[in-house]
Amino acid sequence: MVGKLYGVGLGPGDPELMTLRAHRLISGADVVAYPTLAGGESFARAIAADVIPEGAREIVMDVPMTTAREPAQAAYDTGAAEIAEALEAGRDVVCLCEGDPFFYGSFMYIFARLSERFDVQVVPGVTSVTTCAARAGMPLAARNERLTVLPGPLPEAELRARIEGAESVAIMKVGRHLPKIRTVIDALGFTAQATYVERASLPDEVVCPLAEAPEKAPYFSMILLTKGADPWL
Repeated sequence: MVGKLYGVGLGPGDPELMTLRAHRLISGADVVAYPTLAGGESFARAIAADVIPEGAREIVMDVPMTTAREPAQAAYDTGAAEIAEALEAGRDVVCLCEGDPFFYGSFMYIFARLSERFDVQVVPGVTSVTTCAARAGMPLAARNERLTVLPGPLPEAELRARIEGAESVAIMKVGRHLPKIRTVIDALGFTAQATYVERASLPDEVVCPLAEAPEKAPYFSMILLTKGADPWL
């Protein structure tokens, strides 16, 4: 008997936004795996903390905070090997992933390493984009409109070009790139139509016009931009 691997999306942070299936799988898990950043606490584990059974084995994948790809890839190699060992022993493994596993989710790296060898099932989760839109009260697209999702680390020139050609925009992974993004949006004349959202769904959530956003932003922050005054009408 070989175990199954479940990549479980946890949603943006509020445990109540976990799906029923995610809750069921985690509460019955024998082995759970999750990433941490540079030895810190795991955000994914924090979301599911009250659901993880007492005595469950925990596989921690410590991912270094660096722009170089090699250290992170090595961490996922190590984590995948430990997960594979549990699967080969006949134990199911639930891998926790904040947000959705296949939408900028860390689980996709585990999936790439193990999906050809094991039965891997992906449980989708509520995305940060839809959560931020809900918390900001900003419908993002209607009828034939297009939504463009951009990562904040993109070069300034590319950000400008992508925003210029878009109708509605969600800029993720803002963090230390906030000054650059603000400069681009301001130069395009769209600051008044942009909303800043930080730690959506969490107790310390911030939602405000981009013009009123703080000087520094955490990694889990987003800027939403709609070019029409009432794009949903």
